[in-house]
Amino acid sequence: MIRFILVASFVLLFLVCSIPLLIAEWIIGKFNMEIKNKSSLAIVNWAFRVCLFIAGTKVIVRGEENVPVDEPVLYIGNHRSYFDILITYVRVPRPTGYIAKKEMLRYPLLLNWMKNLHCLFLDRNDIKQGLKVILDAIEKVKSGISICIFPEGTRNRVNHTFMEFHEGSFKIAAKTGCPIVPMTIYNSADIFEDHLPKIKKTTVILDYGKPIRVKELPKEDQKKVGAYMQNLIKKRYFEIKEEVDL
Repeated sequence: MIRFILVASFVLLFLVCSIPLLIAEWIIGKFNMEIKNKSSLAIVNWAFRVCLFIAGTKVIVRGEENVPVDEPVLYIGNHRSYFDILITYVRVPRPTGYIAKKEMLRYPLLLNWMKNLHCLFLDRNDIKQGLKVILDAIEKVKSGISICIFPEGTRNRVNHTFMEFHEGSFKIAAKTGCPIVPMTIYNSADIFEDHLPKIKKTTVILDYGKPIRVKELPKEDQKKVGAYMQNLIKKRYFEIKEEVDL
């Protein structure tokens, strides 16, 4: 329980103390958006690393050489924990916006930082609004911003299972031609969700697969990119599980 209190206290302290930084970032953005993107990325990366340190989370990263650094990408991965955002965000080499649920709009200051990081907010019950978010994400990628989305649509609460990967998520890559970077996240729910409200010291594996371009897939797989990517990540997940369980 002490780790939960420490992490929550740090997050609250960071958000309150970062108000001057938000003002400075706003001013910087008026003159040079590229500098603002880089500085916001660095600030939030630092805060996320501190959270992971306090939580006692050790992240083993594999395949990071598969992540292109000279072009925006679409990151996709399985989703079991709130900590998935922290675990993956501290590794991004360039400004990256996450597609988050619209409920995040209710949190002041956190909302400001998320907007600084080009995050987009999805109403899962509004198909029209969901389409607009995808179109906005396409424009982000065209402007050089990577996008990360967890295509299951929500956190999967059942261990070692996978929910359907929504096909709409992959239009971002299909329409822009950007590579898809598959992320397999193993054991992240053991940090928090598997034993609420405690935060447990644990080891997580973050595995990056080779980048995939939709147009390079067989025609049949191009029609069902979500199913293709789910099978790819699911296969890798159980390979990691078998390795860890030995």
